Amino acid sequence: MRIDPAGRVVRSTTIPHSETNRGTPIRTFLHTNDGVTIDSVYDPPAFVYEPAGPAPDASAPPSRDLAFVVAHGFTGDADRPHVRRVAEAFTQYGGVVTFSFRGHGASGGRSTVGDREVLDLAAAVEWARSLGHARVVTVGFSMGGSVVLRHGALYRPEGTPEGAAGAADGSGREGRTEAHSDAVVSVSAPARWYYRGTAPMRRVHWLITRPEGRLVGRYGLRTRIHHRDWNPVPLSPVEAVPRIAPTPLLIVHGDRDGYFPLDHPRMLADAAGDHGELWLEPGMGHAENAAPDELLRRIGDWAVGQGG
Repeated sequence: MRIDPAGRVVRSTTIPHSETNRGTPIRTFLHTNDGVTIDSVYDPPAFVYEPAGPAPDASAPPSRDLAFVVAHGFTGDADRPHVRRVAEAFTQYGGVVTFSFRGHGASGGRSTVGDREVLDLAAAVEWARSLGHARVVTVGFSMGGSVVLRHGALYRPEGTPEGAAGAADGSGREGRTEAHSDAVVSVSAPARWYYRGTAPMRRVHWLITRPEGRLVGRYGLRTRIHHRDWNPVPLSPVEAVPRIAPTPLLIVHGDRDGYFPLDHPRMLADAAGDHGELWLEPGMGHAENAAPDELLRRIGDWAVGQGG
């Protein structure tokens, strides 16, 4: 048993993904490269396809090979109902790791609103691989959507480009290849930093930049926000996107998103070029709460299809 940063008792284990623990969720604290504890949950696949003969579609591996790592939006956490709904949907396709970003929920540290959160995601991806999953798809929503884009650019199968890991974790070391993603899905993400063009985003900036806003975040939203400005400013989502190739990339955005209008996903898609795919969803609002179950199923199907 372990005591989390919020004072709760949480079971901690790293049992490998196997016949003995299939169907049993696992909860633990991961440790990032900069020493932050990240509250994390693993949900095994709801089923594992093990055909008696050849698989109907040889390009689709059994679901035991695939894991989704879900990166929630700002002020979310691994226990929020909308995050649990996303996780449940994806267990129909593979294992699922959810976690609370630093400063959120029971995780340690303070939120840097998309900067050092890339280290939290890297730790979660490594954990998914340690549980026996050969393919890992990162799926991020809103702030998490920007984080999966930067993570996809910084953590590469062939190793992180020299200097990129130092920008991410201050260590100057190259990123570990087991922390890379095999496909990236970014939902409701901004294309650029410091956007204040909508009323909801102006409220978010008040929450982040004002002392009274950070108090509301801490006591009203269970989100502890760092008071320091970014220094240096991290790679923006639109700058990160071209560096993700050739890793498969899916950009999803609702045409009724009240936070980021449609110029954001279009900028990201233009930056991705031929290696990215853009889905503009009619009638959809912003992030996890607005994502219908049917969309989550299509994302699951897309992720399975990238295994060929």
